[in-house]
Amino acid sequence: MSVDLIDPAGLLTPQMYRQVAVASGSRTVYLSGQVARDAEGRPVGAGDLAAQVEQAYRNVATALAAVGGTFDDVAKLTVYVVDWSPEKLADLGAGVSRAADAIRGDPIRPTTLLGVAALGEPDLLVEVEAVAVLD
Repeated sequence: MSVDLIDPAGLLTPQMYRQVAVASGSRTVYLSGQVARDAEGRPVGAGDLAAQVEQAYRNVATALAAVGGTFDDVAKLTVYVVDWSPEKLADLGAGVSRAADAIRGDPIRPTTLLGVAALGEPDLLVEVEAVAVLD
């Protein structure tokens, strides 16, 4: 594995993300933001944040697989959520959990969560960017 995850002593040990990733591979992979669209571009999970999070994470996994990677290789995620509020945390977590089951992996990584006013299309509730490091 080219990415080691660490929650250092002296920092909060979070449940939904990790504090630090140490990457030691030779190829850095930058993924475009992934959204709730299937392979044909059809919307997934209209109005359902958990469903959209799951699909976006699945799409990240698909993009990683195309270059020989998995979520184990992800060093950093950025998650953009439309009209973020703390009340949405349960739905965000549910979507990540369902994605973990679907991809048979651990998508919990160092993550920056940003609330935004809108995304590229009006039906989108979430977008997920990833940076991975592969051997």
